[in-house]
Amino acid sequence: RLNEQVKRNPERFPEDFLFLLTAEEKAQVVANCDHPQRLKFPHALPNAFTEHGAIMAASVLNMPRAVEMNVFVMRTFVRLRQMLASNTELARKLAA
Repeated sequence: RLNEQVKRNPERFPEDFLFLLTAEEKAQVVANCDHPQRLKFPHALPNAFTEHGAIMAASVLNMPRAVEMNVFVMRTFVRLRQMLASNTELARKLAA
């Protein structure tokens, strides 16, 4: 459903909101994910979302689970920003 929404709503996903993984990146994701079955075999490379893209992706689906994940994503990014603001050394390393 998410890929369908990305295709139907290209104005919500400009090029700086998502990008295609390379074959090598896809292999790393498959190797490190607990549930990679759907990702393992398709020939098409999957999309990856930037921070802005993840927030937009969380908002385009309107199913109960998607709404729950939208709340989770919002809280996670806010918490991450708070952590970075309170830890200048970590922020400096991530910016490098």
